[in-house]
Amino acid sequence: MSRAVAAVHGRFGRATIYTLNRPFNIHAHREGHLVFHLSGDAGGVLVSGILRRATNESVVAVSPWEPHNFVPTDLDDGATFFVLYVSPDWFGHGGPTALRFGCSQIARTPALDAQIRRVSALVCATGRVTTLDCELRGLIDACHEETWRQRDLGGGRRLQSQAIDFRVRKSMRLMEESLGADIKLDAVARAAGLSRPHFYKLFRMHTGLTPNLYVNTLLMEQAIESLVGSEIPAADVGYNLGFSSQSGFTRFFAANVGMAPTQYRRVAHVL
Repeated sequence: MSRAVAAVHGRFGRATIYTLNRPFNIHAHREGHLVFHLSGDAGGVLVSGILRRATNESVVAVSPWEPHNFVPTDLDDGATFFVLYVSPDWFGHGGPTALRFGCSQIARTPALDAQIRRVSALVCATGRVTTLDCELRGLIDACHEETWRQRDLGGGRRLQSQAIDFRVRKSMRLMEESLGADIKLDAVARAAGLSRPHFYKLFRMHTGLTPNLYVNTLLMEQAIESLVGSEIPAADVGYNLGFSSQSGFTRFFAANVGMAPTQYRRVAHVL
């Protein structure tokens, strides 16, 4: 079973250290996502269906809302990874694509490696949080700039933001307002003025996600927020989110976060 070694929450998002030995379900995050290998066998991350490698020589970067899943190499002992979930609001106010990464895998230079080791050590030593925010900003900025530098060297160009169809925006608002594991997406489609097939096609075209994946992302965010920001029993967190049983909630959480909700809660600290 995968486990969390350390997890620090703050305005920046989440900084976590995981020992992982199981694949996740395909999922997405509202945050930007950086994956650094620390020890054990290297791991793979499928980013929009393309395998990227988190190793001693490379870093994986996932833009907000980009579908991805972890693919472990060692299914027995697992490997340890330092994983950042970066809030777009904390990162900057440069519009919806401000935190978009230029490419999803970059070289891990000696200077970047030193930053990764230093910041991951601070995350483990959760009592030494006074410098963590500044160190995180430096690491995230360095990775973000490097993804665009490497993209530009490869002859790529920056993506332009695209307006989302008003019916998709309405459906997203409805899903947030009636969030729960038992949400009826057919009813959401009708309320947005769309047939079910047109709703799924339009939603994916504008967001890159299926409606189900979007709902799972919202559920996962709310579950983590409730576990870390309250003392509500884990079973009640699941019931409040519409899961009919504790085991169902635990399976969902483990499939999307990699471990049981109670195990994640034990190591999580708020900065």
